[in-house]
Amino acid sequence: MGAVEPRPRAPLSAVVITLNAAASLARCLESLSLADEIVVVDSGSGDDTVAIARAFGARVIHQPWLGFGPQKQFAVEQASHDWVLCLDADERVGDGLRAAIESALRGGGYQAYRMPRCNRFMGRWLRHGEGYPDWSLRLFDRRVARWSEDPVHEKVVTEAPCGALAGDLLHESGEDLSTYLDKQNRYTTLQAQALYRQGRRAGLRHLVASPLIRFVKFYFIRRGFLDGMPGFVHIAIGCFNSFVKYAKLAALHLERTDE
Repeated sequence: MGAVEPRPRAPLSAVVITLNAAASLARCLESLSLADEIVVVDSGSGDDTVAIARAFGARVIHQPWLGFGPQKQFAVEQASHDWVLCLDADERVGDGLRAAIESALRGGGYQAYRMPRCNRFMGRWLRHGEGYPDWSLRLFDRRVARWSEDPVHEKVVTEAPCGALAGDLLHESGEDLSTYLDKQNRYTTLQAQALYRQGRRAGLRHLVASPLIRFVKFYFIRRGFLDGMPGFVHIAIGCFNSFVKYAKLAALHLERTDE
């Protein structure tokens, strides 16, 4: 008997949105060599982001900022192929994940796949708590899935069954703790504004219970304590974010009442 020919692989477009991402983009794009094309949608970088993207053969498209969800959906729509892999500029595909993606594209039985994301925080790869496995749906057929409209904490939405891939999507942000906290402050403001537009309200139970439940879940039940000091700090910031989000929502309603 002759050798069995491998099944043909569906063509893949990798899409990345960027803004001043020169510090991390090369590692991201290097990990995307499995893709048949790379599309980088840039919202006005003032550093070497665009030059780096072009050096890796990416097709670069300028698009003023639309918000996280809409910007990523715009990027998906620019792809040449229906199968897309969506990464942030500070993420990269690990070796194990690369092999899993290749296998899925040869007929894994699903049209959308989620993958465990491993986060590096305060110099340590988190393996418990909120930091891992941070399941993220990033590989999908765009005919059955799309990015949500959320301005922050966007997600891929689909009614199709989802498979799970082995290997890690590595998230290695180069920002220091101060920059990370500044970003969380912006994100909680966006979240509070979105909840306010939906007519949601926040009471004392939200301010007290949400952070407490979150801490118990991630620090004890999901064993975040095994990640040492970085794990504790990561979870504590997440709990504080829950408090701040609802505090900002309550403030929006109180400010409207005083008008």
